[in-house]
Amino acid sequence: MDKQQEQLKTLQEIRSMMERSSRFISLSGLSGVIAGVAAISGVVAAYIFLGMNIDDPGYYKHVVNSDGILNERVYNFLVIDIFVVFVVSLLAATLLTKQKAKEQALPVWDTTAKRLLVNILIPLITGAAFCLILLYHNYIALIAPVTLIFYGLSLLNASKYTLNDVRYLGVVEIITGLIAAFVIEYALLFWAFGFGVAHIVYGIAMYFKYEK
Repeated sequence: MDKQQEQLKTLQEIRSMMERSSRFISLSGLSGVIAGVAAISGVVAAYIFLGMNIDDPGYYKHVVNSDGILNERVYNFLVIDIFVVFVVSLLAATLLTKQKAKEQALPVWDTTAKRLLVNILIPLITGAAFCLILLYHNYIALIAPVTLIFYGLSLLNASKYTLNDVRYLGVVEIITGLIAAFVIEYALLFWAFGFGVAHIVYGIAMYFKYEK
């Protein structure tokens, strides 16, 4: 019996070594929670700036002028708002991932991390370019759903180089984005759900599953 347990332990160690070498497993669940809180805070700030109530979800009419062109003042605010959310999320992910990697005695920047980053960036950059095209053609209402869809695709694309659970978050983001594209007037609320609530739930689940 002791021999069988020893063999099982050896197999588990081999599996762990293979996983460490082929997957980036230092992603922090807490960074997902922080990103989610930042996203919800950004949406709340947008609602306050636009003078909207929760029972008045049709944000599109608040961001364009009478001629249907994006209001420059609103545009400047939204750019700053999104930038702040992005920077806070990125800093949290970077710092907490470095801390977790240090605790696990794993390198932060290796071949697997580079592959993960490339596979995340390809769909994200494509999505960003597509959003600029939508903005150019004044299809402003579709930008929020498109960001969700391409973000979900980036998670799916990168999931083979990190925790499998990332794949499920990617599917949720894609579905949320597709639904938001059908009900444009609720797009900001769906954006808050996709980037906010989903990230918080995912982050808490990952924390208790892998870090607690």
